[in-house]
Amino acid sequence: MVRQAGVADAPAIVELWNGFVRDTAVTFTTLEKTCDGIAADIDARGAGFLVAVSGDTLLGFATYSAFRGGPGYARTKEHSVMLAEGARGRGVGRALMEALCDAARAEGVHSLFAGVSGENPDAVAFHTAIGFQEMVRLPEVGFKFGRWMDLVLMQKFL
Repeated sequence: MVRQAGVADAPAIVELWNGFVRDTAVTFTTLEKTCDGIAADIDARGAGFLVAVSGDTLLGFATYSAFRGGPGYARTKEHSVMLAEGARGRGVGRALMEALCDAARAEGVHSLFAGVSGENPDAVAFHTAIGFQEMVRLPEVGFKFGRWMDLVLMQKFL
């Protein structure tokens, strides 16, 4: 089931997200998320922060936030989508992204961007399959695990 995230979801989201932060090149950040920070994001983003759950188990989440600062960019957002290992390949990511695109459209968002690690070809393929188009590959803009990594910017018009 996909639903709007609540503050009570913050610990499970933090656990999932921080696993990606610590152990993968999916995200370039090395700064781990906190429950307070995620709770604040959930409050601020409302319908723009969704979770997929099965019973009490978090399968994944999707959220969007400002692409860049300033009013001229208000109708363009950048999203994140992350799935628990057991949820991949089961349609959970697609369901989250369909609901997230619906929420963004309702808010008047014109396009969504995905910033995908060049070391994550599965994410590039996933985004392509749901209608995102690769716009640019920025070489060596991320640094993690002692190496430079490319960033792939993908866009979908809503």
